[in-house]
Amino acid sequence: MKILFPIFLLFSAVAVSQAETPRPNIIYIMADDLGWAELGSYGQTKIKTPNLDKLAKEGMRFTQHYTSAPVCAPARFSLMTGKHGGHSLVRSNYEIGDWDSHQGQLPMPKDEVTIAEILKENGYATGAFGKWGIGRPGSEGDPLKQGFDRFYGYNCQRHAHNLFPEYIIDQDERVPLEGNTATVYGKTYAPEKIADAAIQFVEDHRDDPFFLYYPTVIPHLALQVPYDELGQYINEWDETPYVGKSYQPHPTPRSAYAAMISYMDQQIGRLLDKLDELGLAENTVVFFTSDNGTTFLKEQVDYEFFESVANLRGLKGEVYEGGIRVPMIVRWPERIDPGQVTDHQSVHYDALTTIADIAGVEVEKEHDGISYLPTLLGERQPQHDFLFWDFAGYGGQVALRQGDWKAVLRNLIKDPKAKMELYHLGEDPSEKVNLAKKHPEKVAEFTNAMIEARDEPEIERFRYWKYESE
Repeated sequence: MKILFPIFLLFSAVAVSQAETPRPNIIYIMADDLGWAELGSYGQTKIKTPNLDKLAKEGMRFTQHYTSAPVCAPARFSLMTGKHGGHSLVRSNYEIGDWDSHQGQLPMPKDEVTIAEILKENGYATGAFGKWGIGRPGSEGDPLKQGFDRFYGYNCQRHAHNLFPEYIIDQDERVPLEGNTATVYGKTYAPEKIADAAIQFVEDHRDDPFFLYYPTVIPHLALQVPYDELGQYINEWDETPYVGKSYQPHPTPRSAYAAMISYMDQQIGRLLDKLDELGLAENTVVFFTSDNGTTFLKEQVDYEFFESVANLRGLKGEVYEGGIRVPMIVRWPERIDPGQVTDHQSVHYDALTTIADIAGVEVEKEHDGISYLPTLLGERQPQHDFLFWDFAGYGGQVALRQGDWKAVLRNLIKDPKAKMELYHLGEDPSEKVNLAKKHPEKVAEFTNAMIEARDEPEIERFRYWKYESE
């Protein structure tokens, strides 16, 4: 089986010519722990997401799009670098310092090349607003050292577990937030401040090409939303109060979770309205996705009640479909026909080359992505030989998808010789029927492909699997 790494971006026949049109603005929005089916455009019936549903009607909706990893840090590392898990430094969450120190996660090395660096070197203003998760302020992974001119939000994912925090990071400084005491409610809601900063960035760079990365911290726990936002859902459903075991308590967890997602939708609506107000919408490509599937903490997020992953198996932290298949909506007026739906198999590590292709910029650094700009423009689309996941967390997991076939290895830390699970997603999207015993030739083929796709991890704690033949 052919391995796609390394791949070098060639100028596509459909790439945007800087000589013909102004370089497009690019906005990449990523929700946090939003499930595959938690938007109206993906079948959600209980949670209101009118702005994102409108975005889908005006653009293209992907049905076979994936995150690069089922948890925060490795997903963000792969998104920024275009590398799948088998070639990434970060293959699971890796916390620095004590839990409450907010010293961040394993920093991205300075020699990595990010989307932001590529665009900044080619004249784009670059800003990141929300959760970074791959380097605290001052480290080599600080977003200000990884190609971003502007940062506002949380560098550390642990800090982002509180949406009424006592402070926020503005550039590389801690700025107090008025009236917050790290409780369920406060005076200053960080997601609103983050949205304000993102909108101001658009205002400030209305005359420049810009890249806006908006990794919103919603709907990741804790359950926190301004009290006034609960009104649209309170008394809609039976509620069992969450008493606060792993996160802060909340008396109406279903209402709080739905209200958080609707609040996120409202802030995205504000951002889209600003594009209209400034006359920028026509020349701005807007992406929307999620970093992984819905959380598994059912007392707080009732994923069965909301049917958060529809008929898919698995949740956050798992390489089954429910943990890694995520929404993807892309709007580009007059370039993407409205109301389009595609089943093109794509993944977050395609973002770097896709965005560079849109900007008409060449990527010289090795990566694993394939631009899906041809799909967006209705042109002939090159395909991946396979999609690959190498995840050191939650027991150690590897997965590979080729066409409709999906291979999964789990619990590799305890059992390096764990038996492969094999599914045919075309006939069994819920991954219920393990076909490994019926297709030993596929098991052998995919095992070899997995081995070849993986570099030895640089970080010792990620060396959870070294395949040994029997």
